[in-house]
Amino acid sequence: MIDPFGRSISYLRVSVTDRCDFRCIYCMSEHMTFLPKNEVLSLEELDRLCTAFIHKGVRKLRLTGGEPLVRRDVMTLFNSIGRHIKTGALEELTLTTNGSQLARHADALFNAGVRRINVSVDTLDAAKFEKITRWGKLPQVLDGIRAAKEAGLKVKINTVALNHINNDEFDHLIEWCGSEGFDLTFIETMPMGDIDGDRTQDYLPLSQVRAQLAQKWTMKDSDHRTGGPARYVTVEETGGRVGFITPLTHNFCESCNRVRLTCTGTLFMCLGQNDAADLRAPLRAHPNDDAPLLAAIDEAIGRKPKGHDFIIDRRHSGPAVPRHMSVTGG
Repeated sequence: MIDPFGRSISYLRVSVTDRCDFRCIYCMSEHMTFLPKNEVLSLEELDRLCTAFIHKGVRKLRLTGGEPLVRRDVMTLFNSIGRHIKTGALEELTLTTNGSQLARHADALFNAGVRRINVSVDTLDAAKFEKITRWGKLPQVLDGIRAAKEAGLKVKINTVALNHINNDEFDHLIEWCGSEGFDLTFIETMPMGDIDGDRTQDYLPLSQVRAQLAQKWTMKDSDHRTGGPARYVTVEETGGRVGFITPLTHNFCESCNRVRLTCTGTLFMCLGQNDAADLRAPLRAHPNDDAPLLAAIDEAIGRKPKGHDFIIDRRHSGPAVPRHMSVTGG
């Protein structure tokens, strides 16, 4: 799949549910209204859509949410998609999770063909963790991460940089990840959805974070890539890698190789734009014929925009797009 700007689309992120057992302050409002269940694709429909994209050239597939592991029987989807790993049609099946359900699913994820996961951890302070996630418990997440490591899964920690909230913990996170053998990626907060607050007070540019880190750590640019937008450095003191995802201070659109599919079958060609394609209609209208579905995918890729237009400042404190990150797939 080649978009209008010559970029090869080989990475699909799939939100299997908009529901989550946390209410992180930068992602959701505390009192969310979730999709009616009859609007959400069945696991079998999600498998059919994923398979169609794999036939079109997707080589890396990430399941996300909301929190993907809260969806009932979600492991059947992992196992089903895992068959494409065994045939070589798919190079990598990965997962982004808040870690709350990892302890009971880690072994099954490995058996399904998952080898690498991203876990969101914004703080190692239990009280602060509850403040950021509203409903989360840090010990439960740390137990899940430990289980994932023991199961053989490579863990990457995702940390959203939040001004006046966790900016005093970045050194601690680097030390912890270095000692555990985890990669760490810092992410700028993104202006998506109504989150019950003013984003300008929490926004922290990663250029500032990197300058802060350079006062203590020796960071060398790395050519390590995972297929996503992060740009990595190696920290000489720990030997670990630290990535930076900068949708605002340095937009990464020129190398974008990904599209996002929601749990309702809506395909977003860009995280920061509203244009989308309805794949549920051809999926359900032609249950035994993939040709209309494949044609709809081709048409959508032909509309992929050059990039997003995220801005956070005093004049743009509201969401750039109305949907929450949990709907699109975080």
